[in-house]
Amino acid sequence: MHKLAIHIKKLDKQLALCKRCGMCHAVCPVFAETGREADVARGKLALLDGLVDEMFTNPEKVFERLNRCLLCGSCEAICPRNVSVLEIFIKARTILVDFMGLSWKKKIVLQGILARPGLFDKKLRWMAATQKIFNKPARENSGTSCARYFSPFLRSRHFVPLANPPFHSIQPYLNSPPKKSGIKAAFFTGCLIDKIFPNIARATIESLRYHEVGIFMPKAQGCCGMPAIAAGDRKTFNQLVKYNIELFSEQNFDYLLTACATCTFAIKKIWPMMFSGDSGIKTKINSLAKKTMDINQFLVSETDIKPSVLQSGDAVSITYHDPCHLKKSLGILDEPRIMIQANPDYSFNEMSEPDRCCGLGGSFNLQYYEISTKIGKRKIENIKASEASVVASGCSACMLQLSAMLSQSGSGIVVKHPVEIYAEFITKNCRK
Repeated sequence: MHKLAIHIKKLDKQLALCKRCGMCHAVCPVFAETGREADVARGKLALLDGLVDEMFTNPEKVFERLNRCLLCGSCEAICPRNVSVLEIFIKARTILVDFMGLSWKKKIVLQGILARPGLFDKKLRWMAATQKIFNKPARENSGTSCARYFSPFLRSRHFVPLANPPFHSIQPYLNSPPKKSGIKAAFFTGCLIDKIFPNIARATIESLRYHEVGIFMPKAQGCCGMPAIAAGDRKTFNQLVKYNIELFSEQNFDYLLTACATCTFAIKKIWPMMFSGDSGIKTKINSLAKKTMDINQFLVSETDIKPSVLQSGDAVSITYHDPCHLKKSLGILDEPRIMIQANPDYSFNEMSEPDRCCGLGGSFNLQYYEISTKIGKRKIENIKASEASVVASGCSACMLQLSAMLSQSGSGIVVKHPVEIYAEFITKNCRK
Protein backbone atom coordinates (compact mmCIF):
# COMPACT_ATOMS: atom_id res chain seq x y z
CA MET A 1 0.00 0.00 0.00
CA HIS A 2 2.88 2.33 0.76
CA LYS A 3 4.33 1.78 -2.73
CA LEU A 4 0.88 2.41 -4.26
CA ALA A 5 0.57 5.64 -2.26
CA ILE A 6 3.93 6.82 -3.61
CA HIS A 7 2.79 6.23 -7.20
CA ILE A 8 -0.56 7.98 -6.66
CA LYS A 9 1.33 10.85 -5.02
CA LYS A 10 2.77 11.64 -8.49
CA LEU A 11 -0.70 13.02 -9.24
CA ASP A 12 -0.61 15.14 -6.08
CA LYS A 13 -0.18 18.54 -7.80
CA GLN A 14 -3.16 17.89 -10.05
CA LEU A 15 -5.26 16.52 -7.18
CA ALA A 16 -4.48 19.62 -5.09
CA LEU A 17 -6.08 21.87 -7.71
CA CYS A 18 -9.54 20.54 -6.85
CA LYS A 19 -11.06 22.65 -4.06
CA ARG A 20 -14.19 20.45 -3.80
CA CYS A 21 -16.47 23.25 -5.02
CA GLY A 22 -19.05 20.77 -6.34
CA MET A 23 -19.54 22.31 -9.79
CA CYS A 24 -19.09 18.81 -11.26
CA HIS A 25 -22.29 17.67 -9.53
CA ALA A 26 -24.35 19.80 -11.89
CA VAL A 27 -23.08 18.13 -15.06
CA CYS A 28 -22.07 14.55 -14.17
CA PRO A 29 -24.52 12.19 -15.93
CA VAL A 30 -23.69 9.29 -13.57
CA PHE A 31 -24.28 11.38 -10.43
CA ALA A 32 -27.58 12.61 -11.92
CA GLU A 33 -28.82 9.02 -11.87
CA THR A 34 -27.24 7.65 -8.67
CA GLY A 35 -26.93 10.72 -6.43
CA ARG A 36 -23.83 9.16 -4.86
CA GLU A 37 -20.89 11.40 -3.94
CA ALA A 38 -18.38 8.68 -4.90
CA ASP A 39 -19.80 8.69 -8.45
CA VAL A 40 -18.95 12.34 -9.14
CA ALA A 41 -15.49 13.75 -9.91
CA ARG A 42 -15.14 15.43 -6.51
CA GLY A 43 -15.82 12.16 -4.72
CA LYS A 44 -13.39 10.17 -6.87
CA LEU A 45 -10.63 12.74 -6.36
CA ALA A 46 -11.22 12.49 -2.59
CA LEU A 47 -10.78 8.70 -2.84
CA LEU A 48 -7.44 9.18 -4.60
CA ASP A 49 -6.40 11.61 -1.87
CA GLY A 50 -7.25 8.87 0.60
CA LEU A 51 -4.91 6.47 -1.19
CA VAL A 52 -2.09 9.02 -1.06
CA ASP A 53 -2.60 9.38 2.70
CA GLU A 54 -2.91 5.57 3.04
CA MET A 55 -6.35 5.99 4.60
CA PHE A 56 -7.69 3.05 2.55
CA THR A 57 -6.44 -0.52 2.47
CA ASN A 58 -8.69 -1.72 -0.36
CA PRO A 59 -7.45 -0.35 -3.71
CA GLU A 60 -9.85 -2.71 -5.54
CA LYS A 61 -12.82 -0.74 -4.21
CA VAL A 62 -11.22 2.56 -5.23
CA PHE A 63 -10.60 1.13 -8.71
CA GLU A 64 -14.23 0.04 -8.92
CA ARG A 65 -15.34 3.59 -8.07
CA LEU A 66 -12.97 5.07 -10.65
CA ASN A 67 -14.54 2.79 -13.26
CA ARG A 68 -18.01 4.14 -12.53
CA CYS A 69 -17.16 7.03 -14.82
CA LEU A 70 -17.97 7.59 -18.50
CA LEU A 71 -14.78 9.61 -19.11
CA CYS A 72 -17.12 12.04 -20.87
CA GLY A 73 -15.19 15.11 -19.67
CA SER A 74 -18.32 17.02 -18.61
CA CYS A 75 -16.76 17.79 -15.21
CA GLU A 76 -13.48 18.91 -16.77
CA ALA A 77 -15.26 21.18 -19.25
CA ILE A 78 -17.06 23.07 -16.46
CA CYS A 79 -14.31 23.04 -13.80
CA PRO A 80 -13.48 26.63 -12.72
CA ARG A 81 -9.95 25.56 -11.71
CA ASN A 82 -9.20 23.64 -14.91
CA VAL A 83 -8.52 20.38 -13.11
CA SER A 84 -7.38 17.77 -15.68
CA VAL A 85 -9.92 15.24 -14.45
CA LEU A 86 -9.66 12.82 -17.39
CA GLU A 87 -5.87 12.73 -17.18
CA ILE A 88 -6.00 12.09 -13.42
CA PHE A 89 -8.56 9.29 -13.73
CA ILE A 90 -6.82 7.55 -16.65
CA LYS A 91 -3.40 7.76 -14.97
CA ALA A 92 -4.87 6.58 -11.66
CA ARG A 93 -6.46 3.57 -13.37
CA THR A 94 -3.11 2.56 -14.90
CA ILE A 95 -1.35 2.97 -11.54
CA LEU A 96 -3.95 0.79 -9.82
CA VAL A 97 -3.81 -1.87 -12.55
CA ASP A 98 0.00 -1.89 -12.36
CA PHE A 99 -0.43 -2.56 -8.62
CA MET A 100 -3.32 -5.08 -8.73
CA GLY A 101 -3.00 -6.61 -12.20
CA LEU A 102 -5.76 -7.03 -14.81
CA SER A 103 -8.61 -9.46 -14.26
CA TRP A 104 -8.28 -12.69 -16.29
CA LYS A 105 -11.25 -11.66 -18.48
CA LYS A 106 -9.66 -8.34 -19.39
CA LYS A 107 -6.32 -10.03 -20.02
CA ILE A 108 -7.93 -12.34 -22.57
CA VAL A 109 -9.87 -9.55 -24.31
CA LEU A 110 -7.25 -6.79 -24.21
CA GLN A 111 -3.84 -8.48 -24.19
CA GLY A 112 -4.89 -11.72 -25.85
CA ILE A 113 -7.07 -10.31 -28.67
CA LEU A 114 -7.21 -6.49 -28.98
CA ALA A 115 -3.42 -6.14 -28.82
CA ARG A 116 -3.13 -8.43 -31.87
CA PRO A 117 -4.88 -6.68 -34.78
CA GLY A 118 -4.70 -9.72 -37.11
CA LEU A 119 -6.25 -12.06 -34.53
CA PHE A 120 -8.82 -9.40 -33.55
CA ASP A 121 -9.94 -9.12 -37.19
CA LYS A 122 -10.21 -12.91 -37.55
CA LYS A 123 -12.26 -13.28 -34.36
CA LEU A 124 -14.67 -10.52 -35.37
CA ARG A 125 -15.03 -11.89 -38.92
CA TRP A 126 -15.93 -15.31 -37.50
CA MET A 127 -18.47 -13.70 -35.17
CA ALA A 128 -19.94 -11.69 -38.05
CA ALA A 129 -20.30 -14.84 -40.17
CA THR A 130 -22.06 -16.79 -37.40
CA GLN A 131 -24.07 -14.02 -35.69
CA LYS A 132 -27.35 -14.88 -37.45
CA ILE A 133 -27.39 -18.18 -35.56
CA PHE A 134 -27.57 -16.31 -32.26
CA ASN A 135 -29.13 -12.97 -33.24
CA LYS A 136 -32.33 -11.91 -34.95
CA PRO A 137 -33.63 -8.53 -36.17
CA ALA A 138 -34.84 -6.53 -33.17
CA ARG A 139 -37.39 -4.49 -35.07
CA GLU A 140 -38.34 -4.35 -38.73
CA ASN A 141 -36.16 -1.91 -40.75
CA SER A 142 -34.37 -0.73 -37.57
CA GLY A 143 -30.97 -2.20 -38.49
CA THR A 144 -30.59 -3.48 -34.92
CA SER A 145 -30.55 -7.01 -33.54
CA CYS A 146 -31.39 -8.81 -30.31
CA ALA A 147 -30.51 -12.26 -28.95
CA ARG A 148 -32.35 -15.15 -30.65
CA TYR A 149 -32.00 -17.25 -27.49
CA PHE A 150 -31.98 -16.27 -23.83
CA SER A 151 -28.65 -14.77 -22.88
CA PRO A 152 -27.74 -13.61 -19.34
CA PHE A 153 -25.43 -11.02 -20.89
CA LEU A 154 -27.63 -9.67 -23.72
CA ARG A 155 -31.01 -10.22 -22.03
CA SER A 156 -33.43 -7.77 -23.64
CA ARG A 157 -30.75 -5.54 -25.17
CA HIS A 158 -30.88 -4.28 -28.72
CA PHE A 159 -27.59 -3.76 -30.55
CA VAL A 160 -26.13 -2.96 -33.96
CA PRO A 161 -24.82 -6.20 -35.53
CA LEU A 162 -21.34 -6.66 -36.96
CA ALA A 163 -20.92 -5.76 -40.62
CA ASN A 164 -20.30 -8.66 -42.95
CA PRO A 165 -17.89 -7.94 -44.56
CA PRO A 166 -15.96 -5.30 -42.56
CA PHE A 167 -14.62 -2.26 -44.38
CA HIS A 168 -11.01 -3.50 -44.44
CA SER A 169 -12.17 -6.48 -46.55
CA ILE A 170 -13.92 -4.18 -49.04
CA GLN A 171 -11.08 -1.64 -49.19
CA PRO A 172 -7.90 -3.02 -47.56
CA TYR A 173 -5.47 -0.36 -48.80
CA LEU A 174 -5.42 3.06 -50.43
CA ASN A 175 -2.60 5.30 -51.59
CA SER A 176 -3.77 7.90 -54.08
CA PRO A 177 -1.92 11.12 -54.96
CA PRO A 178 -3.41 14.57 -54.21
CA LYS A 179 -5.17 16.28 -57.10
CA LYS A 180 -6.52 19.84 -57.27
CA SER A 181 -6.61 20.27 -53.49
CA GLY A 182 -2.88 19.59 -53.20
CA ILE A 183 -3.61 17.82 -49.91
CA LYS A 184 -2.64 14.27 -48.93
CA ALA A 185 -4.59 12.84 -45.98
CA ALA A 186 -4.18 9.58 -44.09
CA PHE A 187 -7.37 7.88 -42.91
CA PHE A 188 -7.50 6.09 -39.55
CA THR A 189 -10.57 3.88 -39.80
CA GLY A 190 -11.17 2.85 -36.19
CA CYS A 191 -12.59 -0.47 -34.94
CA LEU A 192 -16.29 0.41 -34.79
CA ILE A 193 -16.36 2.04 -38.22
CA ASP A 194 -14.40 -0.82 -39.77
CA LYS A 195 -16.41 -3.62 -38.17
CA ILE A 196 -19.89 -2.16 -37.56
CA PHE A 197 -20.35 1.05 -39.60
CA PRO A 198 -18.45 0.56 -42.91
CA ASN A 199 -20.80 3.05 -44.61
CA ILE A 200 -19.13 5.82 -42.61
CA ALA A 201 -15.74 4.82 -44.04
CA ARG A 202 -17.21 4.69 -47.57
CA ALA A 203 -18.73 8.16 -47.11
CA THR A 204 -15.39 9.50 -45.81
CA ILE A 205 -13.48 8.14 -48.82
CA GLU A 206 -16.16 9.43 -51.22
CA SER A 207 -16.07 12.92 -49.67
CA LEU A 208 -12.28 13.12 -49.83
CA ARG A 209 -12.22 11.95 -53.44
CA TYR A 210 -14.92 14.46 -54.36
CA HIS A 211 -12.71 17.25 -53.04
CA GLU A 212 -9.68 15.75 -54.82
CA VAL A 213 -7.76 14.95 -51.65
CA GLY A 214 -5.09 12.24 -51.90
CA ILE A 215 -5.73 9.35 -49.49
CA PHE A 216 -3.36 7.03 -47.65
CA MET A 217 -5.00 4.17 -45.79
CA PRO A 218 -2.55 1.46 -44.66
CA LYS A 219 -3.46 -2.23 -44.40
CA ALA A 220 -4.33 -4.01 -41.15
CA GLN A 221 -4.85 -1.00 -38.89
CA GLY A 222 -5.11 -1.62 -35.16
CA CYS A 223 -7.37 -0.19 -32.46
CA CYS A 224 -6.57 3.35 -31.27
CA GLY A 225 -5.96 1.88 -27.80
CA MET A 226 -8.64 3.84 -25.95
CA PRO A 227 -10.44 0.73 -24.59
CA ALA A 228 -7.13 -0.54 -23.22
CA ILE A 229 -5.95 2.64 -21.51
CA ALA A 230 -9.46 3.32 -20.15
CA ALA A 231 -9.22 -0.11 -18.50
CA GLY A 232 -5.79 0.79 -17.08
CA ASP A 233 -3.92 -1.58 -19.42
CA ARG A 234 -0.82 0.44 -20.27
CA LYS A 235 0.92 -2.55 -21.89
CA THR A 236 -1.73 -3.11 -24.58
CA PHE A 237 -2.10 0.63 -25.12
CA ASN A 238 1.65 1.10 -25.74
CA GLN A 239 1.69 -1.91 -28.05
CA LEU A 240 -1.21 -0.61 -30.18
CA VAL A 241 0.15 2.94 -30.36
CA LYS A 242 3.54 1.69 -31.50
CA TYR A 243 1.92 -0.64 -34.05
CA ASN A 244 -0.18 2.14 -35.59
CA ILE A 245 2.67 4.67 -35.57
CA GLU A 246 4.79 2.28 -37.59
CA LEU A 247 1.94 1.72 -40.09
CA PHE A 248 1.35 5.41 -40.68
CA SER A 249 5.06 6.20 -40.86
CA GLU A 250 5.20 4.46 -44.24
CA GLN A 251 4.00 7.58 -46.08
CA ASN A 252 4.17 11.37 -45.85
CA PHE A 253 0.84 13.15 -45.52
CA ASP A 254 -0.54 16.52 -44.42
CA TYR A 255 -3.34 15.34 -42.12
CA LEU A 256 -4.44 12.23 -40.26
CA LEU A 257 -8.23 12.05 -40.42
CA THR A 258 -10.71 10.00 -38.41
CA ALA A 259 -14.51 9.86 -38.50
CA CYS A 260 -14.77 8.71 -34.87
CA ALA A 261 -14.66 11.29 -32.07
CA THR A 262 -13.05 8.85 -29.64
CA CYS A 263 -10.28 7.91 -32.09
CA THR A 264 -9.59 11.58 -32.79
CA PHE A 265 -9.44 12.32 -29.06
CA ALA A 266 -7.23 9.29 -28.40
CA ILE A 267 -4.65 10.08 -31.10
CA LYS A 268 -4.62 13.82 -30.49
CA LYS A 269 -4.69 13.88 -26.69
CA ILE A 270 -4.27 10.45 -25.11
CA TRP A 271 -1.39 9.09 -27.20
CA PRO A 272 0.96 12.01 -26.27
CA MET A 273 -0.24 11.96 -22.67
CA MET A 274 -0.05 8.25 -21.90
CA PHE A 275 2.49 6.56 -24.20
CA SER A 276 5.58 5.41 -22.33
CA GLY A 277 8.57 4.00 -24.13
CA ASP A 278 10.91 4.79 -27.01
CA SER A 279 11.63 8.55 -27.31
CA GLY A 280 11.72 8.24 -31.11
CA ILE A 281 8.15 6.86 -31.07
CA LYS A 282 7.16 9.67 -28.69
CA THR A 283 8.43 12.27 -31.20
CA LYS A 284 6.40 10.63 -33.97
CA ILE A 285 3.33 10.58 -31.73
CA ASN A 286 3.58 14.31 -31.03
CA SER A 287 4.03 15.04 -34.73
CA LEU A 288 1.04 12.87 -35.68
CA ALA A 289 -1.15 14.39 -32.97
CA LYS A 290 -0.64 17.86 -34.49
CA LYS A 291 -1.78 16.55 -37.89
CA THR A 292 -4.85 14.74 -36.53
CA MET A 293 -8.30 16.15 -37.36
CA ASP A 294 -11.91 15.06 -37.20
CA ILE A 295 -13.34 14.50 -40.70
CA ASN A 296 -16.03 17.16 -40.20
CA GLN A 297 -13.48 19.72 -39.05
CA PHE A 298 -11.19 18.94 -41.98
CA LEU A 299 -13.84 19.12 -44.70
CA VAL A 300 -15.32 22.37 -43.41
CA SER A 301 -12.00 24.13 -42.80
CA GLU A 302 -10.02 22.83 -45.77
CA THR A 303 -12.67 22.53 -48.51
CA ASP A 304 -14.86 25.47 -47.51
CA ILE A 305 -18.16 23.59 -47.20
CA LYS A 306 -21.05 25.92 -46.41
CA PRO A 307 -24.66 25.37 -45.32
CA SER A 308 -27.00 25.22 -48.30
CA VAL A 309 -29.04 28.38 -48.98
CA LEU A 310 -31.70 26.28 -50.72
CA GLN A 311 -34.01 23.81 -49.01
CA SER A 312 -35.71 20.86 -50.65
CA GLY A 313 -39.50 20.97 -50.50
CA ASP A 314 -39.65 17.52 -48.90
CA ALA A 315 -36.55 17.90 -46.70
CA VAL A 316 -36.08 15.28 -43.98
CA SER A 317 -35.99 16.64 -40.43
CA ILE A 318 -32.66 15.94 -38.74
CA THR A 319 -31.08 16.72 -35.36
CA TYR A 320 -27.55 16.29 -34.00
CA HIS A 321 -26.03 14.79 -30.86
CA ASP A 322 -22.66 16.23 -29.79
CA PRO A 323 -20.22 13.46 -28.83
CA CYS A 324 -18.48 14.31 -25.55
CA HIS A 325 -14.99 13.72 -26.93
CA LEU A 326 -15.69 15.92 -29.93
CA LYS A 327 -17.25 18.95 -28.26
CA LYS A 328 -16.02 18.89 -24.66
CA SER A 329 -12.53 17.48 -25.27
CA LEU A 330 -11.74 18.94 -28.72
CA GLY A 331 -14.07 21.95 -29.00
CA ILE A 332 -15.64 20.79 -32.28
CA LEU A 333 -19.35 21.65 -32.50
CA ASP A 334 -20.12 23.87 -35.52
CA GLU A 335 -18.45 21.77 -38.23
CA PRO A 336 -20.70 18.67 -38.00
CA ARG A 337 -23.77 20.92 -38.18
CA ILE A 338 -22.39 22.68 -41.25
CA MET A 339 -21.80 19.28 -42.88
CA ILE A 340 -25.42 18.31 -42.25
CA GLN A 341 -26.80 21.64 -43.45
CA ALA A 342 -24.74 21.43 -46.66
CA ASN A 343 -27.28 18.85 -47.85
CA PRO A 344 -30.51 20.67 -48.86
CA ASP A 345 -32.47 17.43 -48.58
CA TYR A 346 -32.30 17.76 -44.80
CA SER A 347 -33.87 20.34 -42.50
CA PHE A 348 -31.80 20.84 -39.34
CA ASN A 349 -33.61 21.08 -36.01
CA GLU A 350 -31.51 21.46 -32.82
CA MET A 351 -32.55 19.20 -29.96
CA SER A 352 -32.57 20.18 -26.29
CA GLU A 353 -29.29 19.47 -24.46
CA PRO A 354 -27.46 18.35 -27.63
CA ASP A 355 -24.15 17.95 -25.78
CA ARG A 356 -25.45 15.91 -22.85
CA CYS A 357 -23.73 12.51 -22.69
CA CYS A 358 -25.61 9.59 -24.28
CA GLY A 359 -24.39 7.24 -21.54
CA LEU A 360 -22.36 4.69 -23.51
CA GLY A 361 -18.81 5.34 -22.27
CA GLY A 362 -17.33 2.27 -23.98
CA SER A 363 -17.06 -0.57 -21.46
CA PHE A 364 -19.12 1.47 -18.96
CA ASN A 365 -22.20 0.29 -20.89
CA LEU A 366 -21.14 -3.33 -20.35
CA GLN A 367 -20.30 -2.97 -16.65
CA TYR A 368 -23.10 -0.61 -15.62
CA TYR A 369 -25.82 -1.23 -18.18
CA GLU A 370 -28.70 -0.01 -16.00
CA ILE A 371 -27.05 3.35 -15.28
CA SER A 372 -26.00 3.67 -18.94
CA THR A 373 -29.60 3.03 -20.03
CA LYS A 374 -31.03 5.57 -17.59
CA ILE A 375 -28.63 8.23 -18.88
CA GLY A 376 -29.47 7.30 -22.47
CA LYS A 377 -33.24 7.61 -21.94
CA ARG A 378 -32.93 11.35 -21.32
CA LYS A 379 -31.07 11.70 -24.63
CA ILE A 380 -33.69 9.62 -26.47
CA GLU A 381 -36.50 11.78 -25.10
CA ASN A 382 -34.71 14.90 -26.31
CA ILE A 383 -34.26 13.37 -29.77
CA LYS A 384 -37.94 12.45 -29.97
CA ALA A 385 -39.00 15.90 -28.78
CA SER A 386 -37.09 17.46 -31.69
CA GLU A 387 -39.52 15.63 -34.04
CA ALA A 388 -36.59 14.63 -36.24
CA SER A 389 -36.69 11.56 -38.47
CA VAL A 390 -32.88 11.27 -38.37
CA VAL A 391 -30.33 11.91 -35.63
CA ALA A 392 -26.68 12.37 -36.59
CA SER A 393 -23.58 12.03 -34.43
CA GLY A 394 -19.86 12.26 -35.12
CA CYS A 395 -18.97 9.31 -32.88
CA SER A 396 -19.48 5.66 -33.82
CA ALA A 397 -19.76 4.68 -30.13
CA CYS A 398 -22.55 7.23 -29.59
CA MET A 399 -24.22 5.85 -32.71
CA LEU A 400 -24.26 2.39 -31.12
CA GLN A 401 -26.01 3.71 -28.01
CA LEU A 402 -28.50 5.88 -29.90
CA SER A 403 -29.37 3.07 -32.35
CA ALA A 404 -29.92 0.54 -29.58
CA MET A 405 -32.01 2.80 -27.39
CA LEU A 406 -34.14 4.22 -30.21
CA SER A 407 -34.83 0.64 -31.31
CA GLN A 408 -35.80 -0.41 -27.79
CA SER A 409 -38.12 2.58 -27.50
CA GLY A 410 -39.97 1.52 -30.67
CA SER A 411 -38.91 4.64 -32.54
CA GLY A 412 -38.27 4.63 -36.28
CA ILE A 413 -35.69 7.42 -36.01
CA VAL A 414 -32.58 6.61 -38.09
CA VAL A 415 -29.02 7.19 -36.81
CA LYS A 416 -26.35 8.49 -39.22
CA HIS A 417 -22.96 10.21 -39.26
CA PRO A 418 -22.70 13.79 -40.63
CA VAL A 419 -20.26 12.59 -43.31
CA GLU A 420 -22.91 10.12 -44.52
CA ILE A 421 -25.40 12.98 -44.87
CA TYR A 422 -22.84 14.99 -46.83
CA ALA A 423 -21.91 12.00 -49.04
CA GLU A 424 -25.59 11.60 -49.98
CA PHE A 425 -25.47 15.15 -51.34
CA ILE A 426 -22.28 14.35 -53.30
CA THR A 427 -23.84 11.21 -54.81
CA LYS A 428 -26.97 13.11 -55.85
CA ASN A 429 -24.87 15.94 -57.31
CA CYS A 430 -22.71 13.54 -59.32
CA ARG A 431 -25.75 11.91 -60.89
CA LYS A 432 -26.96 15.20 -62.37
